[in-house]
Formats: sequence, structure tokens, C-alpha cells
Amino acid sequence: MTAFVGVKQELLSVAELLNLIKKFTIEPSYYFLRWNHKVSNNWRQEPTKDDFPMLEGQMFNQNCELRWKYKHKNSYEVLLLSVAGEYSDFKPVGKDWETQDRNAHLHSPTETRFPKGFPEKESDIAQRYFIDKQTSTVHFVALTIKQ
Repeated sequence: MTAFVGVKQELLSVAELLNLIKKFTIEPSYYFLRWNHKVSNNWRQEPTKDDFPMLEGQMFNQNCELRWKYKHKNSYEVLLLSVAGEYSDFKPVGKDWETQDRNAHLHSPTETRFPKGFPEKESDIAQRYFIDKQTSTVHFVALTIKQ
């Protein structure tokens, strides 16, 4: 597994973002979408154009986590955290990454710190730490699915 962290240099339209999400989707993949007033309530449902605009979201599976964030005029910034090698259409962030997978501890769906609609716990979710090899600093914590 080759760890890779990268960003899209250009902002993506909704249509471009949806195509990119499809490119990285494998089974199983989970999707977590955030708006001002709620979060998605079905982690298994792929986003559609009707879900936009949203503030931010993420898609994750065993290979990667793809994050997007609203920038302006219905365009989105995109970050990729992957263990499936490099992607030439993403600008690398940093050089040498190592990863560590750890168990995730999810809060109860009734926890008051989350907006209404927080989904039920998924037992196969884990965390993947992206660690800079030179400094041993954890820069990103991605969601992943246990293998």
C-alpha cells in the first residue's frame, strides 16, 4: 500500500465532483454529507445532484477518503487521502506518508453534539492516520472500512 495525499488544483463543479466520487467508489463505500441544519442519515447512499449545494462531504472505503468542501458559486475544493497509490490528476501534498489503521469510536446517534439525523453506528468503520515520515506528525485522520 502506497500512501498518497493530494488536492485538486482547480475547483470542481457539482457534475465534476459527482463523476470524481464515482471514480473512487468501490463496494462498500460510505458517504457523509453536511449542510447547515443537518447531516446525511444514510451513509450508504451515494450523493446526487439534488443533494447540492452542501457545505462539505466525504466518501470513504478501504482504499481512500475523498473530502470536498464548498468554496463559492457551486464549486468545491477536493482532498484525497489514499493508500492505493498516486493519482496524476491530484497535486501531491507532502512527500513521504505512512499510515496506521485504528479502531474508530463513534458517538451515540442521540448524542446532543451532533445535528439531528446522525446515522446508526457502523461496526466496520475505522480510522486511518496519515503520518509524515520525516516528522512523525499525524496530519490527517481519515475514515476507512475495516478489512
